[in-house]
Amino acid sequence: MSTIKVNKIENTSTTDGGISIDNSGHVTVDGQQLPTAGPLSNRNLVHNGAMKVAQRATSVTSLSTSSYLTDRWLLALSALGTWTFEQSTDAPTGFANSLKATCTTADASPAASDFALFVHRIEAQDLQHLEYGTSNAESLVLSFYVKSNKTGAASFSMEQQDNALQQFTKGYTINAANTWEHKKITIPGDAAGVIDNDDGAGLILDFWLNSGSTYTGGSHNAAWEVATQANRNADNLGVGGAVSDYFAITGVQLELGSNDKPTPFEHRSFVEELSICQRYFLKVTSAIHGGMYANSNVFMIHSFPTQMRAVPTVTATYVLGGGTLSTNFTGPGRYEQYVSGTTQALLGSNSEFSADL
Repeated sequence: MSTIKVNKIENTSTTDGGISIDNSGHVTVDGQQLPTAGPLSNRNLVHNGAMKVAQRATSVTSLSTSSYLTDRWLLALSALGTWTFEQSTDAPTGFANSLKATCTTADASPAASDFALFVHRIEAQDLQHLEYGTSNAESLVLSFYVKSNKTGAASFSMEQQDNALQQFTKGYTINAANTWEHKKITIPGDAAGVIDNDDGAGLILDFWLNSGSTYTGGSHNAAWEVATQANRNADNLGVGGAVSDYFAITGVQLELGSNDKPTPFEHRSFVEELSICQRYFLKVTSAIHGGMYANSNVFMIHSFPTQMRAVPTVTATYVLGGGTLSTNFTGPGRYEQYVSGTTQALLGSNSEFSADL
């Protein structure tokens, strides 16, 4: 068996494209990085990274407390101004949407414990192939597009929910204002890590906008470390220090890999992305009518389109026809509510079922 050792193969008439191989054996074809580890498909561990699914709403104004908007993405807020949070159509080439937070009431001097950040949590049982806690722990590559009116150093952090919030933190730089930029961060595997095989949060991703000194007084570490709040936002971008400050992201991808070599973003169809998101949140736009169960008793039943992560919290308007809510048999697979003392009952339109992490 023979081996041909080259670092690039290309057509004799051009220097564009071709097949390139770096010193680690990683392959690029026509400028597109092939996976350095893991499968060709189903690579992206992040849900709704293109911000295309927004069941709750497409915009919320005057926001001063934590809230979800595009599915699976939380704007975590604590006493740091007010915001408009939206699924924006401002997006880089190849994307239709981004997740954007715009400051409407500024906080130029946040108190020590104040914070504003985007948060995404990944279910633990979907992360078992990372083999954290073993000598085979896999490294990851995070890539994303970011845009802000603010420039300079910014922070990303990641925590292990099942390991006393053991953390990895890393800085990145926004070089140009009001310009979409592509960023990439390599996250080492953690041989001492803990990710339980359950339906709780395994990894927590944080994209920091701003915070007080509790989170900014330290420095980033190139390795996993014990929970150290001061290191999480060591490079504080300071979005929200002035009215109209904004921060937007999209194309968020987390995959097996190394050496800051992400593959192109893995676009999923809207139907596929929606189905994934409905494991964590479901909005039913039509009314759910109850059926007669016995004399003056009604059962309201609605099967969920996919198994939810846990028994959901129900937010709804009930029309009970003089009856009374009785036993609730709701589980991860369907909504079941018994209503006594009536022959007619329904759950109003736009009912919400939440099992988010």
